[in-house]
Amino acid sequence: MKACPLWMPASMMMSFTSLTPRCDARAIWVKNSYGGLIPQTSYRISRRTFVGIGVLVYANPAFSLPPKDAEDSETIRYRKLDGGVKIQDIIEGEGPEAHEGDLVEFNYVCRRSNGYFVHSTVDQFSGESRPVVLPLDEKQIIQGLKDVIVGMKAGGKRRALIPPDVGYVNENLKPIPDEFGPRRSLLSHANEPLVFEVQLLKVL
Repeated sequence: MKACPLWMPASMMMSFTSLTPRCDARAIWVKNSYGGLIPQTSYRISRRTFVGIGVLVYANPAFSLPPKDAEDSETIRYRKLDGGVKIQDIIEGEGPEAHEGDLVEFNYVCRRSNGYFVHSTVDQFSGESRPVVLPLDEKQIIQGLKDVIVGMKAGGKRRALIPPDVGYVNENLKPIPDEFGPRRSLLSHANEPLVFEVQLLKVL
């Protein structure tokens, strides 16, 4: 038996039109508070798509979060440094604090600002890690990452958005993968903001 289509107002569709390429649009007439009729766009979707949208909204609280609450949440969670780096503290460490010039050991995951994976010192499948050991010296480490780690305590974790002008401004700066493929992938995105999630393991 053929499923009966449903019509959903445009105000409810929001960005779901990109998830439902087969929905059709039409104009419907809605009575306003003065008794007149005004046109409003609605979308024709199948029952299966309607249920799928309901599951997506239920599973992802971000869709139901009011815009003002979302802005307040971001304001609380992030802080911007002088160099333009945005930092979010995820875990407050309890060990020694890192200072400029210190030798530190850390793991990291690097992603593009759209969330696409670039490189990590932790294997995504086995969980095995190959931590990086670097001095907090901007001649050896990218400035943005140095700014992120300075002030962290061992055991802590931070997430940061690093602008390109304090990122890989030259190919000699670290951290950078030894393997050709991951190295090439990382440097190909050097001119865009990168997201680093850093876990400070030790201050040596």
